[in-house]
Amino acid sequence: MGARPSAVTFSGHSRGSASYRRLIGGLFFAGIATFAQLYSPQSVLPLISDDLRVSPATAALTVSAATLGLAVAVIPWSSVADRLGRVRAMAIGVVAATCFGLAAPFSADVGTLLALRLLEGAALGAVPSVALVYLSEEVERRSVAAAAGSYIAGTTVGGLLGRVLSGLVAELGDWRLGLGSTAMVCALSAVVFLWLVPRPRRFADARADAEARSLLQRVFACIGSAPQLALYAQGLLLMGAFVAVYNYLGFHLTAEPFLLPAWLVTLLFLAYLAGTASSPLAGALASARGRFPVLLGSMAVMSLGALLMLVPQTLVVLIGLLLFTAGFFGAHAVASGWTPVAAPPGTGSQASSLYYFSYYAGSSLFGWGLGIVFGVADWSWFVAGVVAMCVLSAAVAVIGLRSESTGRV
Repeated sequence: MGARPSAVTFSGHSRGSASYRRLIGGLFFAGIATFAQLYSPQSVLPLISDDLRVSPATAALTVSAATLGLAVAVIPWSSVADRLGRVRAMAIGVVAATCFGLAAPFSADVGTLLALRLLEGAALGAVPSVALVYLSEEVERRSVAAAAGSYIAGTTVGGLLGRVLSGLVAELGDWRLGLGSTAMVCALSAVVFLWLVPRPRRFADARADAEARSLLQRVFACIGSAPQLALYAQGLLLMGAFVAVYNYLGFHLTAEPFLLPAWLVTLLFLAYLAGTASSPLAGALASARGRFPVLLGSMAVMSLGALLMLVPQTLVVLIGLLLFTAGFFGAHAVASGWTPVAAPPGTGSQASSLYYFSYYAGSSLFGWGLGIVFGVADWSWFVAGVVAMCVLSAAVAVIGLRSESTGRV
């Protein structure tokens, strides 16, 4: 009883305070530990395809298997987090995932590799399903959108590091060494995360709200909300388009008329830095101007970038990739941060988990499915599919989110 009043009177870490910086720093390293290993195979897919003698679409399943595992696991992880605590759940997931990640490079065949990647992704589900809920509970309300943007910026660094590190190390050895080196960096990042992140101070209130209803009741409350469904659609469609581009752009650029070497294609993942810049910017703009217009503007930038990638010139493709990446992470920062804020009372964990379920389901489905389009048609049809998904996502946002009151902080 004695601890309860402090939990009630604590209004959240204020932006610029030492505790706020520790929280953002801790989640930054959690993002590295999660997203570096989640996407580390993406830059070595052609090497995996050659070494294991499988098609490009089958090689891409090493990414889709992990994101599928994550998608399936996020809702169970939300329940674990409601019982054990946000930080404890994230810690368990990151440690388990790192163990699977260290084992994956020793796979003798593609079946074993896919199984380990599936388990790795399921363990990694602890972080994205919980991090933004933890953030929304522990940061003062007026700073939540900006803090979410800063967290998403950290995830872009993780995604970039995993792709570039595994790709460059693989050039010195093979894809196994590349994946192993990334897993070791993730282990170190997990340690820093656990050292930095502040203990939860508002979890008791959140747990009391969550325990008032069963898990299924909380899930159905989210599914029954039209704005929530519109936000989940953003994750499904935009992430599906984004992962597909990064899965198959390497195959496109190593073929005619580009004929770029593999090491140079790996460096194109530095375009992720555009997302590192756009995520906090989108969060700040959402706090000042409202989430809805920033979300639509980000999707417009994303579509323009995709269209530029139709031009058969390397520099123009690179500019398109930068715009596409910046637009995606701007949209993701807004939508993911909006989801727990707009959730029905007591359902923050489940709302965030359902967003990430949709997000990674889109990654798994379209990351593989658009590869079939790429294989049987050509790059133009592939890009047309990507742009169509962006347009559909914008239409859903207009229908489901335009009048939502949480569009302005």
